[in-house]
Amino acid sequence: MVTWGFLSTARINDAMLAGARRSDRVRVAAVASRDQGRADAYVRERGIERAYGSYEALLADPEVEAVYISLPNGLHVEWSIRALEAGKHVLCEKPLDRRPERVEEAYDAAERADRFLMEGFLFRHHPQTTRLTELVEEGAIGELRLIRLAFSFSVTELGDVRMRPDLDGGALMDVGCYCVSMARLLAGEPETATAQAIVGSTGVDVRFAGTLAFPRDVLAHFDLAFDLPYRSMLEVVGSDGVLHVPDPFLIAKPGLELVRGDEVERIEIAQVDRPQLQFENFGDALRGRADPLRGRADAVGQARALELLHTAAELPG
Repeated sequence: MVTWGFLSTARINDAMLAGARRSDRVRVAAVASRDQGRADAYVRERGIERAYGSYEALLADPEVEAVYISLPNGLHVEWSIRALEAGKHVLCEKPLDRRPERVEEAYDAAERADRFLMEGFLFRHHPQTTRLTELVEEGAIGELRLIRLAFSFSVTELGDVRMRPDLDGGALMDVGCYCVSMARLLAGEPETATAQAIVGSTGVDVRFAGTLAFPRDVLAHFDLAFDLPYRSMLEVVGSDGVLHVPDPFLIAKPGLELVRGDEVERIEIAQVDRPQLQFENFGDALRGRADPLRGRADAVGQARALELLHTAAELPG
């Protein structure tokens, strides 16, 4: 069993806590907020042992082996490094950063401290994603040629942290990182990017469309937004067929559809708890029982792709 502490009381924590409770290898012992009263109320409502009124106080807890960081994007690298230097293993919520040099700094800190660091992408741990990559690698659709993705939802509160440029908000960083991660998983590392963004009143991109060009003439097109209805889709097109994935990221309803000519095959996928699998993979790696699903090379490649798109769209910052 690995004993965890959570840095922040973000909304995603509830899903992560539910996954942790399903595992006999995960124990969440402490939560930190910048406000002691908020931390006290949080742990009381959720049955967690200890509450800290500062992140530094949690990092000083000798019982906590690993921390899960769900702070706003712009604080991910800073607090990952602080946690690593405090002797903690770190699972940091996506995206770690869009600047490759900053991601390298975080992994350098992990190496110096002899601790694990992993950027969290829940969909990467789901068997739906595993089966999808297997089908592409096995040639189920022939030669991979095109990837189409969309991910959008409506953000109505201008004060939402995702709408703050100083915290690395924006659609590219929040939902675009999913599309980029999926495209890279299927096609490798992109060589060039084209993109265009609509910047909202707070200074972040609220709508973004981009194309990544990969080796072997593979293209990935995607659009994402904070000012459109909820949409999530993936289409993987090869020389001989198409894979449709109706719910590629949140995976509330798992399943794939393989189309080859007039033949349509529905591929059923068992539902699992993504946070549980992510925690268990991290813990198994920490205990030497498995390799971490995502490591330094993947995280740095992710940042390079995000930076390519950010630069292509001429976004500020």
